[in-house]
Amino acid sequence: MDAILLIKAAIMGIVEGLTEFLPISSTGHLILAGSLLGFDDAKSKVFDIAIQTGAIFAVILVYSQRLREVAAGLGHDARARRFVLNVAIGFLPAVVLGLLFGKAIKAHLFTPTVVASTFILGGFIILWAERRQQAGAGGQVRVQSVDDMTPLDALKVGLIQCLAMIPGTSRSGSTIIGGMLMGLSRKAATDFSFFLAIPTLIGAGLYSLFKERALLSMADVPMFGVGLLFSFLSAWVCVRWLLRYISSHSFTPFAWYRIGFGILILVTAYTGSIVWKD
Repeated sequence: MDAILLIKAAIMGIVEGLTEFLPISSTGHLILAGSLLGFDDAKSKVFDIAIQTGAIFAVILVYSQRLREVAAGLGHDARARRFVLNVAIGFLPAVVLGLLFGKAIKAHLFTPTVVASTFILGGFIILWAERRQQAGAGGQVRVQSVDDMTPLDALKVGLIQCLAMIPGTSRSGSTIIGGMLMGLSRKAATDFSFFLAIPTLIGAGLYSLFKERALLSMADVPMFGVGLLFSFLSAWVCVRWLLRYISSHSFTPFAWYRIGFGILILVTAYTGSIVWKD
């Protein structure tokens, strides 16, 4: 296996792990990083989706105690059953819309220009949501933890998650900010976003590997293994940091990052100083 290819796989894994659970779009960053590294052929697109599984293992590790409690309580604990039901309800819209529109979206929207535009738009939406909440215009927080969520809350968050099918939108950003606008606390919205990511990203990774299996061979195992490992390690660090961060901070800095980075992409593309490949 080419050492340069493994280095690229490691870089892409780090990018995935650091951006998957922040409201800044992992898919958008992977498209941009892949464009710069020349890691953007058909096989690399499967790689980008598959290594999300590594990031999810980090979430499973961080939330392992809660997940064990849920598994142990399914037979007798109504709270555990409601939790699983809510995650399943939140997951369903992504399955349906992904199967219906996923191919068309990948064919037409996975470009640096689209990513830059959605970076900027998403940044302004986060600023609006944060200022709305600080001004008290968003209504009272009615859901303090994921255990207080109703199936309707889960469905709404699941529908909002589908916006992340557009690259650059951010799955985490849409579910967390959307949840907050619907009355979830910052902690409840973040926790549910993480839990919802488990079936969503594992399902997407396995589906992509199965669908594009003709592109892959045993020679690709080291590349995928390196990507998964670095995705897991960087995501584990990032998730632990984010859970501490949200206890006393807003998402406003991420909004300004999105806006600034999106403008930078558009400027470099327009001036030709960086050739972003579609």
